[in-house]
This record gives sequence, structure tokens and C-alpha cells, in this order.
Amino acid sequence: MTPRFLTGVGLCLAALAGSVMPVLGWAAEPKVISQGQTSGTEATLMSVYFRDTKLGWAVGAGGAILKTRDGGKRWKPVSSGTGALFTGVFFADASRGWIIGSNGTVLHSQDGGDRWVQQNSGTQSALYGIYFLTPASGWVVGAGGTILYTEDGGRHWMDQTSGSNAALYAVHFVNRQHGRVSGALGAILATDDGGVTWVVQDTQSSATLFDVFFTDPMNGWVVGNEGAMFQTINGGKQWIDRTLACLKTCSRPTDLLRIRFTDSKAGWAVGDRGSIFRTTDAGFTWVEQENGIKAALYGLTFPDPTQGWASGERGTILHITSK
Repeated sequence: MTPRFLTGVGLCLAALAGSVMPVLGWAAEPKVISQGQTSGTEATLMSVYFRDTKLGWAVGAGGAILKTRDGGKRWKPVSSGTGALFTGVFFADASRGWIIGSNGTVLHSQDGGDRWVQQNSGTQSALYGIYFLTPASGWVVGAGGTILYTEDGGRHWMDQTSGSNAALYAVHFVNRQHGRVSGALGAILATDDGGVTWVVQDTQSSATLFDVFFTDPMNGWVVGNEGAMFQTINGGKQWIDRTLACLKTCSRPTDLLRIRFTDSKAGWAVGDRGSIFRTTDAGFTWVEQENGIKAALYGLTFPDPTQGWASGERGTILHITSK
């Protein structure tokens, strides 16, 4: 399946697994509440990011930028000065943040997202994934195997050789040395030297992998189309296929678009048709959460173990709380 945001703003973003396949469960779980918030826009919101449980931002189609200071009770539109499709937002602290998007777009804010200025990325490639370790040090990834690195807060962006031509959708670093990137055609790239060299890791899958997240240098996850889910416990030397099965009530496997863990055992994944899955046992069991939303969910952020936000089609923003 090809993500449609490559050609528009629609839905962007597996074969049944073997004996290691995780269980989709409905056992008794801590209560989870997913509550819709009024975004004030119909734009597809591709990314959402919260620094804490009060301060957050969401971005998406048509240059849409939203900001909240009260946990999403009120979302305020912010002028971007462009109609570009924004695909990612990230803040290194409460003041300094970046937005990425189509045609190599990179915007930077130094005042908490009230004003944005354009940075020169040096590329026209669409950019999809962003991660900053500090206000100075960060990476973005995108189409055609693009990996860019900055060590001065984005004033200068330097190309890092990925060795891949695949579209790269997500990047995550657990520390200055150890980073992972995921993308189309089962692409997973790894660096253990801060991006000086990137090495291809093999999942033996051709799934499009939309997101990657590591809890430490050894333990990580990637997710993708048609329920694709892979886990590693050794830094990616081997990836275990934990693809979610399509059960009797399912017409086709869910495309999984984002994954986040709040500790080594508790994690969340979201995707198309408003799907939200939760694990509290390091991924052995994933419990689907009922929320009544049918819009695809593209963004996911958890600033706190008990509170998170998801964003998606038609201006959807969900506040997720667990007790």
C-alpha cells in the first residue's frame, strides 16, 4: 500500500505472523478514555507534539499550525505564512521548535510556536520525520533516502549518506550515538555513531514502515501498513515479526501509523479508521481501545505515562487518558 499523502492529503499512511505473533486482547485493562477536542479546523493534522500535559502543538495540511496552553481545552491557530503540507512538529524545549513538510520545508520558532521563520534545508525533497536531542542537535528524514542533520538548531543542515533511495518516514534517537530510521519497502537504517554512518537492518519484510521508537539502545519497535509490527531486543540485529492479525470482525488489517512507549512495558499504536491499540506487557498483548472515531490518526504524543494526544483527518484531536 502506498501512503496517499505522497500525492495528496488523504490517508497516508501483513501477512499473518507466525508463532511470535502478539495477541489482540480484550482482557480487563486499566480504564482508557479517548475524548475528542475542538481543533477549529477541518485540515488533516499530520503531527501533534506535547512538551508536558499543558503545552502542545499540532500541524497539517494547508500550512495549518495549532497551539494549546491548557492541554487542548482551547486550540489557537497560528499563522505559518505558507500553504505547505506540514508532516511533523517537534519542540526541543518549551521555546524552540521545528516544523517540516513538503518541498523541503523547515520552519523554526524560538518563542514557543507563536512566530515561525523558514530555514534553508538545502533540499526540495518532502520531509516526513523529525527528532531533536537538544535545541542544537537534530535530524530530519524524507523522500529519496534523505537524512539531514543540524548541530546549530537548523541554521545549517548537513546531508548524511543513508545508502537508501527509499522514502524515509520516521527517525528516533535514544542518545547522541544511537539512532534508527524507518521507511518504505521495509527499510530500517541504524547508526551507532551519531549518523556518520548508517547501516541497513533487515526485517525480511517489504512493508512500508511509518514509525520507529526505541525505549533504550537495545529495545525498539517499528510499525507500518497492514498491521506490520516488528520488535527488536538487541538493537536491531534481529527484528521479530509481531504483525497484528486481522480478526473475524476485521475487513482488512489496520495500517499502523505511529507508535510510542512511555516505559519498557507500556506502549500505544494508532492508525487508520481511528484505531488505537495499547500494550502494558511489552507488546505481548495489544488491546484495541474503543473511541468512536473513524478518522485516520497520523500523530501521537505522550508527554506523561497517563496522558497522550492523537491527531488525524478532518481536524481530529483526541486526548487519551489512562487510569
